[in-house]
Amino acid sequence: MADLTLRRGNAPLLISLPHDGRSIPPELAARMTPEARAVPDTDWWMAALYGPIAEALDASLIVPSHSRYVIDLNRPPDDRSLYPGRNTTGLCPLVRFDGGPVYREGQAPDAAEVADRVERWWRPYHDALAGELARLVARHGRVLLWDGHSIASRLPWLFEGELPELNLGTADGSSCSPATATRLVEGLAAQTRFSWVVNGRFKGGYITRHYGRPEAGVEAVQMETAQRAYMREPAGSFEPERAAPLQALLGSLLAAFESRVNPQHGRAGPSSQRHPSV
Repeated sequence: MADLTLRRGNAPLLISLPHDGRSIPPELAARMTPEARAVPDTDWWMAALYGPIAEALDASLIVPSHSRYVIDLNRPPDDRSLYPGRNTTGLCPLVRFDGGPVYREGQAPDAAEVADRVERWWRPYHDALAGELARLVARHGRVLLWDGHSIASRLPWLFEGELPELNLGTADGSSCSPATATRLVEGLAAQTRFSWVVNGRFKGGYITRHYGRPEAGVEAVQMETAQRAYMREPAGSFEPERAAPLQALLGSLLAAFESRVNPQHGRAGPSSQRHPSV
């Protein structure tokens, strides 16, 4: 089974969906609690939500197959906390979003196993991500990396109350240019269907903070979507009609960047590359 799928597009857009995967190797699943084996902290239906957007805009799209419980691709390889002082989960999560354990007693990974998972699963995703960014920057000079996430609207262990439906993170303004941030905020403010916030509880994870280098041609943002915006919680099935308004808004936000960078962008037809397991 492939570890990730990379769709190569021609637009100056790369959509990353690091928590869409659900696969857990059987030998790891056997060590996990029954609750964790159901992968409740998946960013549900992100590929279904963003896939049509990527197709319509000819954007690149990278999606892993494995669950964040195997390794969290949006955490730094040294497992440094992204939100010091707050409840959060790590590189190889030991705790679920509800505060319960991922592993049965005595079955958590040790440091050597974590390092092995970094090489087997984390590194290939980031190599592919960095390679695609380099290709797109060479072609366009500037690219938007859109890190797409979703989360349950209420998770008391992680945050108080109910999240806004759309949570845009720009690492407090450091991961993208002021012009891009302004354009995105204008797009959010122009609509009234979805509640939104910028740099609230979610400011952007490792992917946004590490790759967002506006001075080098890479602008990065994270969109954390409360799942009630497009599906029935918890973990309902994907309903295209329910998701359509959100897809339209997200597509317009991405298209605004593309039109600013390359208004005469030609569509040369996408290609897909599936990376084998390592």
